[in-house]
Amino acid sequence: MSWQAAEVAETSEVAEARSTAIGRVARSRLVTRFGRDKVAMTALVFLAGLIVIAVFAPRIAPYSPTQNFPAINAGPSRAHWLGTDWIGRDLMTRLMYGARVSLEAAFVSVVLALLIALPLGLIAGYFRGATDSVIMRVMDAMFAFPPLLLAITITAFLGKSLHNVIIAIAVTFIPGMVRVIRGQVLSVREETFIEASQSAGAGPRRMLVRHVLPNVASPLIVQSALAFGFAILAEAGLSFLGLGVQPPAASWGVMLQEQYQYVLSNVWGALIPGVAIALTVLAFNLVGDGMRDALGRERVAGKA
Repeated sequence: MSWQAAEVAETSEVAEARSTAIGRVARSRLVTRFGRDKVAMTALVFLAGLIVIAVFAPRIAPYSPTQNFPAINAGPSRAHWLGTDWIGRDLMTRLMYGARVSLEAAFVSVVLALLIALPLGLIAGYFRGATDSVIMRVMDAMFAFPPLLLAITITAFLGKSLHNVIIAIAVTFIPGMVRVIRGQVLSVREETFIEASQSAGAGPRRMLVRHVLPNVASPLIVQSALAFGFAILAEAGLSFLGLGVQPPAASWGVMLQEQYQYVLSNVWGALIPGVAIALTVLAFNLVGDGMRDALGRERVAGKA
């Protein structure tokens, strides 16, 4: 091996080691700074508790979500801690089961959107040119529709079900995620360790997986955390309109829709799912804001 080839190989190894070290240090600092944010940590603990309740709802719920009791539109009592709805079903039980639906819809829709947006954003930002133009023009066309209106249109076309709601919500997330990923790739692509790896002969696939992807992960996590909140709100809205989960299944949106006509006689029944939606969306937004602030401080520290 000539000394030029040896120097190129050494440069490639150094570039790869530097890329890995930068990503590891950045993630470590991000976690440390996020842990110091008391508001974001409180929101994270709330979400962790909500996930536990949703997962173990069949075991810890006091009643069946479809079981009827003589007490109709009753307020909180020893038998029913959060009262009952318009046909006597326990609201706390239905709230627990509704959390399962909302969190499932949020998680699956965000993951589905990531699986589609991630390769598109990486390809558009890394290869640029005609490929970038085609992908981004399609995303711009999708941006022309308001997200909730697009979700309603897709769900109405596919049919009324939770699975179709998840697909509709995922589609609304794809354009924004592609833009975020593409922007980060364009920034990372200009780094010196990327140029060094390219000069050493690293192929596009290796470049994207080993160098580019780890360095765009943090902003993508922030975007995903914020997307969870919108997914919760979108699922509840679509179910409220009758396009999502169908009664008698428990869903926060269905609970709101069912109690809407009794809001004057039993405001408590409509208030409970509304507060649950508001607190959950707020918690996801606070976690996302905490991650974004930690990432912002990390960038400032890196520049310094």
